Amino acid sequence: MSLVDTNWLEENIDNVKIIDCSWHMPQANRSGFEEYTKEHIPNAIFFDLDKNSKINIDLPHMLTDTNSWEKIMCNMGIENKDEIVVYDNSDVISSCRCWYNLIYFGHDPKLVHVLDGGLKKWKKENKTTNNKKAITEASIYSCKENIELVKNKKQIDENIDKNDFNVVDARSRERFEGKVAEPRKGLRSGSIKNSLCLPFGELINNDRTFVSKDKISEKFKSLNFDHSKNIVFSCGSGVTASVLALAYSLINDNYMPTIYDGSWSEYGKS
Repeated sequence: MSLVDTNWLEENIDNVKIIDCSWHMPQANRSGFEEYTKEHIPNAIFFDLDKNSKINIDLPHMLTDTNSWEKIMCNMGIENKDEIVVYDNSDVISSCRCWYNLIYFGHDPKLVHVLDGGLKKWKKENKTTNNKKAITEASIYSCKENIELVKNKKQIDENIDKNDFNVVDARSRERFEGKVAEPRKGLRSGSIKNSLCLPFGELINNDRTFVSKDKISEKFKSLNFDHSKNIVFSCGSGVTASVLALAYSLINDNYMPTIYDGSWSEYGKS
């Protein structure tokens, strides 16, 4: 149950921890935190995707270390037993990256959900919002990294010859094919050799909900690769790769989200 709908959250709002993980592409000139301070789902805690990633590195959104993640969770008042719903107000469905991070650091996948349609759908249905900062008490949280859920550049390069897993890129086809410039400066255009492209937007409806499982299944079946092998998702900075990972988890109950963390922000430098 990676996804929950707005009615489910409304009925269970007092029994879950709610996280607002709104993040926007740099060129959008929007601040997720500023928007959160003006309006959010009641009791939602803001998760800053930039600040809660690895610091002192020139790559965006890289996974932080275990100690830092434990501090982040403790400061947010999150406990290991908590059921969590993550939402966003973003065109890139940034909530999925927080969903991935939580699973990577050992939170029970059955207890981590993304709100289908996010804040946009919630508001369209005239459900309650406010601008009150959530009151949290420091908690105790322990991590256990699932290191098999992340790939680095060396593993990606080795896989070009070994072909142990499939690499699927969530960027637009124009970016994947090198027909347009990358939005981040200093990156060449193009894609990882032998990788395949499935733009994340093809799995999202206009109201920012995910398309049906049947449509998701059709999209993945259209990719010409060995479906018995694991899938590793990539994108620009690891955000929309997580959208594809969540989508695939909807049609494969055994799939654990696996991301090339550096994505094209790292690979496009070489």
